[in-house]
Amino acid sequence: MGVIGWLVIGTGAASLASTTPQLAGTAAAQTYGQPAYAMPVSDPWQAYKIRLTALARQQRVSETTIQAVIPDLDINRRVIELDHAEPRASSSGGVPSMQPYIRKHVTESLIRRGQSNYSNLYQGLRWIESRYGVDSGILLAIYGHETSYGLVTGSNDLLEVLASLAYGGRRRALFENEFIAALKLMDQGVPRYTLKGSWAGATGYPQFLPSVALRLRADGDGDGYANIWRDELDGLASIASYLRDAGWKPSVRWGVAVSVPANLNRYALRSTITAPKCPQVYKRHTRWLTVREWRALGVVPYSSGVSDNEMATLFEPEGPSGSGYLLTNNYRAILDYNCSNFYAMSVGLLADAIARR
Repeated sequence: MGVIGWLVIGTGAASLASTTPQLAGTAAAQTYGQPAYAMPVSDPWQAYKIRLTALARQQRVSETTIQAVIPDLDINRRVIELDHAEPRASSSGGVPSMQPYIRKHVTESLIRRGQSNYSNLYQGLRWIESRYGVDSGILLAIYGHETSYGLVTGSNDLLEVLASLAYGGRRRALFENEFIAALKLMDQGVPRYTLKGSWAGATGYPQFLPSVALRLRADGDGDGYANIWRDELDGLASIASYLRDAGWKPSVRWGVAVSVPANLNRYALRSTITAPKCPQVYKRHTRWLTVREWRALGVVPYSSGVSDNEMATLFEPEGPSGSGYLLTNNYRAILDYNCSNFYAMSVGLLADAIARR
């Protein structure tokens, strides 16, 4: 999955959470504009749909959209099973090898098809790059990583998936918010049949969650409409919009491979700051120095892709005995898209291969 918008429903939702059991009854149902029931709703899924209706009204979703979606929603128990089976971070220690992941996500096929897309979409990509300042190679690498260049975008009914994941309860606030955002996309004119996606609720060429699509989807072909489900340039412009919003700095590489001296004092270079988001990911990066300062320590880039004045952090994916990279702020923008060093490194390396760097 791609991008997650970590928005939390406010005090109104908390209030609803405390009254959910009562919403099945007549008085509470009438309070939230629901039809009166002759007897309490005994089916938990039906009762939960009453909650979703109340949340949607609270967020000013149109009644037309609410009635077109919620009454006939079915529960998708498979996506709940997948969500609960999703791997969690390991606390066993050690440095996992990145190479198997890289071999799977930086393939000859992805490189070749990325270069073909670059040629076919060249004029549009140049316009997007000039508008957003984001490297075209990175845009294509994310597009290829997320959907194999549009071939695998997900066929699940997005509203059903999001409602089911919210009902499942592991990340209820997140998925309730995303369900409401998907309804708002419908209010903006996106047809229900267009809203297809992955089992985790990501949709379109950029694999955005609905809240991100609401906020950052962009028109990449100049037709006045940002169609991230059918138009490749709109999808690529939306990825660029996201990365710019995440702090992308124009004309700066994501990182560069370096030689690292065996006697480098890594302990002295460790970061003492705990990142507020994805701390285990950032824990593997050193503190920030200029590239010039890294050179003075014997950490020398293999190419001239990053200027000496640029700030960078050292990352050694396989540990001290393996390869090393100096990473710029733009690597962090990729991490904002998907907070995984494996993911961000594979995107950067695929981008370089597509661009023949």
